[in-house]
Amino acid sequence: MASDILLYQSDLVPVGEDQIQHLELTRDLAKRVNHLYGGRKWKKLGGRGGQIFKVPEPLIPPAGARVMSLTDGRSKMSKSAPSDDSRINLLDPKDLIAKKIKTCTTDSFLGLEFDNPERPECNNLLSVYQLVSGKTKEEVAIECRDMNWGTFKPLLTDAVIAHLHPIQVQYGEIVSDPSYLDKVLADGAANAEVIAEATLSNVYQAMGFLRR
Repeated sequence: MASDILLYQSDLVPVGEDQIQHLELTRDLAKRVNHLYGGRKWKKLGGRGGQIFKVPEPLIPPAGARVMSLTDGRSKMSKSAPSDDSRINLLDPKDLIAKKIKTCTTDSFLGLEFDNPERPECNNLLSVYQLVSGKTKEEVAIECRDMNWGTFKPLLTDAVIAHLHPIQVQYGEIVSDPSYLDKVLADGAANAEVIAEATLSNVYQAMGFLRR
């Protein structure tokens, strides 16, 4: 993971809470290499000086960094989970989205609320609604506090479908044009190669190695 990030001089790295430690290790490695081989030491070897590696920053969304399973509010939603009912896939059709939300795990408490540790499923579904509706947490809390599941689930279903619709439309347009996909992949690979080659050259030079 560290090499993938540092080789391409990444500024920001999207991470979830469970990946922050990996990024911290990457940051430590970058700082260590910069301290040992960068700056004036590198300049004396004919380099430009300064940092060899950019020190990447985590990009953590304020909400939705960790969406939980539809069947277990204490487990992370994952594409590798055995049950397809545990997740909403980006390309799920409308009727399947409606079915998954209608049958998802809930509770028997009155009203709906965020941040009650005894109601992980409730917190998760409200958080999903907050994300796809574009509303604030406070707005969702007020809107939904007196609702029951029979009222809320159709609301959530409509919001999820509306949110995913433009993504699904654009996906269909992109995959219908293989030549466009090939060009994007080729251009991306070419740009990445230029950055990676420059990084490797800097590392070799700063550490005093000769490239074969």
